[in-house]
Amino acid sequence: MRLGACKVGSVTLGLALAASALAGVLAIGGCSQPLIMFTPQVDTAPPEPESTGSIEPAAPRSFGSDLSGEDWRRAKAALGVALDPQGNGQPVKWDNPDSGMRGMVNPTGLPFVKNDEICRGFLASVIGPSSNRFVRGTGCRPSGGAWELKSLKTTTKPG
Repeated sequence: MRLGACKVGSVTLGLALAASALAGVLAIGGCSQPLIMFTPQVDTAPPEPESTGSIEPAAPRSFGSDLSGEDWRRAKAALGVALDPQGNGQPVKWDNPDSGMRGMVNPTGLPFVKNDEICRGFLASVIGPSSNRFVRGTGCRPSGGAWELKSLKTTTKPG
C-alpha cells in the first residue's frame, strides 16, 4: 500500500500522523516555553508638567511704581471713564497737585469681549516732576465690576 493511499475521513493518514506528531511536540515543548500572562492595565495619569502655561503672570497694579496710592486712585478713575464703552471715546485727564503727578488716558480701538469681560486698549501718559512716560495697555472689567489692568508696556517720552 502506498503512503497516503489510506484515507481516514477526509484527511490522509500522512497528514494525520504529521498533525499528531506536531501536537505531541507542542505538548511536550510547551512546558519549557515562557508563560505569557496578561495583567490588567491600570491607566495612570501622565506626570504633571512643571509649567502648564495656563497660569498667566500677575496683572499689573498701576501705571508705575512711582505713583503713590492717591496718584493711582486718580489715574484709575480716569482709566474707568476713558475705557467705558458707553463713553464718548475721548481722552480723560487726571492730576494730583499734592505729588505733582499728572497724566491722560486715551482709549484706543473699540471695546471687545474676552473671557466674559469687556476689554479696551488704551494709551496713557504719566508726567511727573522727575520723569515722563507713555503706558500702552489693555483694561478689562467683568459685568458690573471695576476695571483692571490686564497688560502694560511702558516707554519713556523722547527728550
